[in-house]
Amino acid sequence: MMVQTLRAPLLLLVILLVALAWLRQGGESPARQASVGSTVVPDFSQYQEVAEKKKAFFSYLRPLVEAENARILTERGRLKALLGKRKLSPAEQEWLDNLAIRYDVPLPLDTEGRQTLLRRVDKLPVALVLVQAANESAWGTSRFAIDGNNFFGQWCYVEGCGLVPQDRVEGASHEVAKFSSPQASVRSYIHNINTNNAYRGLREIRQTARQKGQDPKAESLVQGLMRYSERGGAYVRELSSMISHNRRYMTD
Repeated sequence: MMVQTLRAPLLLLVILLVALAWLRQGGESPARQASVGSTVVPDFSQYQEVAEKKKAFFSYLRPLVEAENARILTERGRLKALLGKRKLSPAEQEWLDNLAIRYDVPLPLDTEGRQTLLRRVDKLPVALVLVQAANESAWGTSRFAIDGNNFFGQWCYVEGCGLVPQDRVEGASHEVAKFSSPQASVRSYIHNINTNNAYRGLREIRQTARQKGQDPKAESLVQGLMRYSERGGAYVRELSSMISHNRRYMTD
């Protein structure tokens, strides 16, 4: 009888401790790693401590970036294999042509076109993508991230394609694009960097690293983002500073 009497207060104490821990976390579970098909953006504003907020943000987005990089590297591997062959089968040629179309490289592919395609089909450093997402989305708390799954401030130009910025000047027609999921935003951003002429310099820096047998680094490639923002050099310097100051939050 004494054992049963003690169990009730002990159980009550355990429940109380769990409730207190839940309240200390802001009443919500911490952000988990995003799955590729996830369409729900966590409430990053719940974090009171800056360090915890940064860790949660990076932990959430990192799997999406890594998944997209892995997909691109698979394509790159097949591309390199085909470029090394003297003759392609009809199926191989069709795959290569479709890849060129997707990466905005004119057909038919000549020697220069093949090199351009190889330069474009490549990964981006995870740290670079994570830091730019943090900068453009205010660490996942911007209206565009929450309501549009847009972590990179990407624009679109068809009426209704996205969210109208509150500070859009009169006469402007751009909107901030809406995506079906955070993964779609990551994919669109990386594809933009890999194909837009504004970032040709970044791709050349990456290619130079590849030719030296080096893994492209965020600290180097960030210099090719001068035209991503009207702020130009100031924007690049800010991203560079964010990379160096936030690396410690990018790993578990």
